[in-house]
Amino acid sequence: MTNDRGPAASRRSERSRQAILAATRELVSEVGYGKVTIEAIAAKAGVGKQTIYRWWPSKGAVIFDAFLALSEAADGQEMALPDTGDLAADLRLVLRATVAEFADPAFERPIRALNTEIITDPELAAQYREKLAGPVDELKKQRLRSAQRAGQLDPDADLDLVLELLYAPLFQRWLLRSGPLTDDYADALVDRTLRAFGP
Repeated sequence: MTNDRGPAASRRSERSRQAILAATRELVSEVGYGKVTIEAIAAKAGVGKQTIYRWWPSKGAVIFDAFLALSEAADGQEMALPDTGDLAADLRLVLRATVAEFADPAFERPIRALNTEIITDPELAAQYREKLAGPVDELKKQRLRSAQRAGQLDPDADLDLVLELLYAPLFQRWLLRSGPLTDDYADALVDRTLRAFGP
């Protein structure tokens, strides 16, 4: 008898998990969040529904992890913000990258689908804050604290508010499709934010 709990089983299990995440991203892009079902994900991934429910409690949770895996694959390492000593240049670089990500269909559709679910699923919203938004915001605040120590940012600035003023207009423009997302727009948000919270 073979041992189904050995390395081969672990590899099969990870292959199934990756197939589910890939199938989820493809379905969201093909048909949109509303038409994605656990049954459709299982069929596309070539697994049973119970395999999906073993790892995820809901469709929204699968979509969240599919997006998280996509971000991790694109980044290839733990996300770190640049610290060249020039806060304005570093923030422009990061905000321009965010604009580019929102414009990329491979990211844009899963992000939009995820946000649709977060609005109505408090448990998923908490998971999003804990696993993604919270850690990323902390990395951003580490960079802002470095700028405070260097005298480039008001030492008493509320860093949560700095991030909100920097990112919220960009996110709203993307979410409501109310205007173009361009490098110039990203640069303008950086300039206005730093003017408001300068030393």
